[in-house]
Amino acid sequence: MEGEGGKQLIVVGDRVLIEPEEGKERTKVGLYLPASAVDRQSVQGGRVLATGPGTPIGAPTELDEEPWKIGSGEARYLPVQARVGDFAIFFRKASVEISFEGKDYLVVPQAAILALVREGAAGPDVFQR
Repeated sequence: MEGEGGKQLIVVGDRVLIEPEEGKERTKVGLYLPASAVDRQSVQGGRVLATGPGTPIGAPTELDEEPWKIGSGEARYLPVQARVGDFAIFFRKASVEISFEGKDYLVVPQAAILALVREGAAGPDVFQR
C-alpha cells in the first residue's frame, strides 16, 4: 500500500491488511452481525486493502538426498484466499492494530478470517446455491 512521501506499507507472510468497519450491526455489504458478536467484539468486518504473498513453502525437489545443495533461491508461496477489495469477517482478538500515515488499520492472519464477501466473482471458492 502506497503512502505519502513514497513510503510503502508491505504486508508479509499470510497476513491481510484491513480497513475496519467500526460499530455497526449491519455491514456495508449487507451482512448482519448478531448483537452478541458486536457487543463483545468477538468478530468484526472490514475491507481488505492489501495481502501478503502467502505461506512460504519449499519446492518438492528441495527434499533431495543432498540437502546441502543450493536451490534455485526463488521463494514459493501458498497464496492467501483474500483479495484486495474483499470484505472480510474475522476474529477481532487475532488482529493487531497499526497506524500508518495517520490512519488506523488492522493486520489479520489468514487463519483468523472467517468469511470473505467478494463482489462479481464466480469460481470454486464462491458459495453457490
